[in-house]
Amino acid sequence: MPAMIPLFALALALMQDPGQIRERTVFQTGSNYTDRINIRADVAIVYGFDKTMPDRVKAWRDRGYRIHLMTGVAWGEYQDYYFGRWDGINHEDEAQTRQNGEKIGHGGDVYYMSPGANYGKYLAEGVRRALDAGVEAVHLEEPEFWSWGGYGAGFKKEWQAFYGEAWQDPTSSPDARWRAAKLMYFLYRRALQQVFDSIQEYNAQHGTHVRCYVPTHSLLNYASWGIVSPESSLARLKGCDGYIAQVWTGTSREPNFYQGVKKERTFETAFLEYGSMQNLVRSTGRGVWYLADPIEDNPNHDWGDYRRNYHATLIASLLQPDVAQYEVMPWPERIFNGTYPSEADPKKRVPIPPEYASELQVVINALKDMNQRSVRWESGSRGVGVMVSDSLMFQRGGPNASDGEMGHFYGLALPFVKRGIPVQPVQLENVTLPKYLDGLKVILMTYEGMKPLTEDVHEAIAKWVRAGGTLAFVDADRDPFLGVREWWNSGAMKYRTPREHLFEKLGLEATPSQEATPVGKGRLVFLRRSPTEISRDQAGSTWLYDKIRSGAKNLRWQETGSFVLRRGPYIVAAGMDEADLRPRTLSGQFVDLFDPQLKVVDQITLAPASRHFLVDLAKYARPVVVAASGQVLQTKSNVQGWSGTIEGIAHTPGVLLLRTAAKPRQVSMSGQTPTTQYDEAHHLLWVRFDNQPRPIKIEVSY
Repeated sequence: MPAMIPLFALALALMQDPGQIRERTVFQTGSNYTDRINIRADVAIVYGFDKTMPDRVKAWRDRGYRIHLMTGVAWGEYQDYYFGRWDGINHEDEAQTRQNGEKIGHGGDVYYMSPGANYGKYLAEGVRRALDAGVEAVHLEEPEFWSWGGYGAGFKKEWQAFYGEAWQDPTSSPDARWRAAKLMYFLYRRALQQVFDSIQEYNAQHGTHVRCYVPTHSLLNYASWGIVSPESSLARLKGCDGYIAQVWTGTSREPNFYQGVKKERTFETAFLEYGSMQNLVRSTGRGVWYLADPIEDNPNHDWGDYRRNYHATLIASLLQPDVAQYEVMPWPERIFNGTYPSEADPKKRVPIPPEYASELQVVINALKDMNQRSVRWESGSRGVGVMVSDSLMFQRGGPNASDGEMGHFYGLALPFVKRGIPVQPVQLENVTLPKYLDGLKVILMTYEGMKPLTEDVHEAIAKWVRAGGTLAFVDADRDPFLGVREWWNSGAMKYRTPREHLFEKLGLEATPSQEATPVGKGRLVFLRRSPTEISRDQAGSTWLYDKIRSGAKNLRWQETGSFVLRRGPYIVAAGMDEADLRPRTLSGQFVDLFDPQLKVVDQITLAPASRHFLVDLAKYARPVVVAASGQVLQTKSNVQGWSGTIEGIAHTPGVLLLRTAAKPRQVSMSGQTPTTQYDEAHHLLWVRFDNQPRPIKIEVSY
């Protein structure tokens, strides 16, 4: 395995050559700079383009951060537009509106918008003020249309223009629901394209290269919560550079069914959410950051709950080796300045526990080092995918809404995740991209809960099957949305279900006579059963897994009771519960970055529901910074000693863990006397101190 680039060496290289600075870690904030939120990520994303924005940009830039802008798309302090002060036209009709006439608000006179023809132009004008302030990228956050919000006068007018027919109540039929969702999808894509176009025009005029990203929840969460958003279609829009995957405890703790039991499965859900976001951009040339949040929007969980679920979501994100950029947290001001229930006494609200504050900074520093050349899975079989489509969001309202717990997806995915198989959600809209399906051996698919938006995806899937893939189609053909007005039943197309069109492309009858049928070098496994029903069945997981395993002969099947992924010197590991599989034990010399004491351990048992972010000390053959609760810059490392600086968040415990060349003779620190501990057997030095928001000089003499 090639040697990693040590954290301090990378930091020194960046300091010496500013042109090589990379945006590995970011955070978003609505606050001005303060010492208490000196996260020392690479980028500070300043939120909102109000009149204070230029001063906030300057304050963070003056502290050495690169600057991006983030602003809301669905809602914001946009009263100038809403009440007609911007263009002289009142736009109150563009508020998303419920069936009873109530506007869907976000507090006060801030409303979720049903974007009209000029809404994107208004956002673009505000964003240009940030471009003039010198931001390097723009994040257009959360283009969200609530599925029950299609009753406003503006939306009804857009319906007439889009479909050439009078508006229909979305609850009147599955077809009306489908058409309402497709229009919601289009309206936000149009608004975003207006902003993208404006930024590209600015770049051309000023010789700049401001990039555009869309922070968005995962497709799985939006579908679960009844929200419509453009999702995969944005990656095809000119000027869109990618996404921030807004996955965190609040989205991932949404309960789902497995083996008939409904409960929170934060790790498994997060793993699939992050995976769906990575597969949104794979083969598109776009990028993605993964968000992690040490707390969540609900302020009434205790610190212990937040920390456990942070571990679950962070590990889920790190188990996606194709991504190495992270939004390390949103709103640090609420994390480091807020109060939440104590784990010991939930009736008492307390600030962040010191050990958690220290641990977060250790993790943030390590996240800058995830772009490792050496990556190795030690888990179950790889090459299994579950197909998803943006149309999962189109069936999430009455009448005849698809399953509220998303059993049509989780009923297919969880039986494999629970067996340690790193399932990939596969974006149906992207299967026509070159090499998108490379590496996949088995794809599970259903048209229960979703439908194909275009017919060309079927030819791409058929080509993949004929080349040797196994397509497992699991469907009872009972979804009421099969009858919506769409391509498979319009014009010359006379298919009762789009599945029949797909099977025709495979060269098969609409209902094959056998369960497994050869197709070229591959095969189709057709199981006439509802995935939602499988999720509710106590024996459903085993039934499905056994069927797929026996039918997919092109994959060497292996189950494990855990996920283990090695990324250079790091080991990312999670034990699985609800699985009758033996826990694995890792042996060696490890430091768990979730341990505030950073102790050395020789064995790690991956017990059910355990989460670990380990440094494998065997991968370090020379003096190196193993872990640090802050940004470390090295100034010297030789046989005489080591010296450098560390900078972090004020009023938090600081720790620096060094692998040294020899036993330290003296350790000194500017402005304070550190506490030190040395482990001669492992050549490790722990230096503990009070973190400071300015670089502190540390010198170690051997």
